[in-house]
Amino acid sequence: MKYKNFILILPLLFVAFLANAQTPEQNLEKLGLPLPEVGAPIANYVKWKQVGNLLYLSGTGPDVYGKVGAELTIEEGYQAARETGLEVIAILKAATGDLSKVKQFVKVLGMVNSDPNFDKQPAVINGFSDLMVEIFGEKGKHARSAVGVAALPKNMTVEIEVIVELED
Repeated sequence: MKYKNFILILPLLFVAFLANAQTPEQNLEKLGLPLPEVGAPIANYVKWKQVGNLLYLSGTGPDVYGKVGAELTIEEGYQAARETGLEVIAILKAATGDLSKVKQFVKVLGMVNSDPNFDKQPAVINGFSDLMVEIFGEKGKHARSAVGVAALPKNMTVEIEVIVELED
């Protein structure tokens, strides 16, 4: 008898779950996070390339400059990675037209322009990863590398490249 009641209630729970599910666009709006405009590439490449249902995004970075561990703190680097996350989301929106088409984040490479003695790159790139989970939920979790580099273009603080899988 208990199982029969559970089976009857299960569809209602599912409908309630769907009614409360938030789209990535709704999550952005709820957090008051506007997407930046997608600019043109700075050299001879494209911002994204789709192969099958995988979407490869070129590296992108924020309008924040300097080395973490020298001119910038971990917290400032974290915010730069978060800002880069908004740029990545804007590129995803331009590429797909609808952020709900993102099935899952697959792989992220986060590069941090860091002082040679700085070794907390994962803490910086958490700014990006945390934002992806806030916006996309479980779909935003990803495999990741966070590395320190001697320099990045225009001395930007972070550069992040992404691979996502799209819905069929």
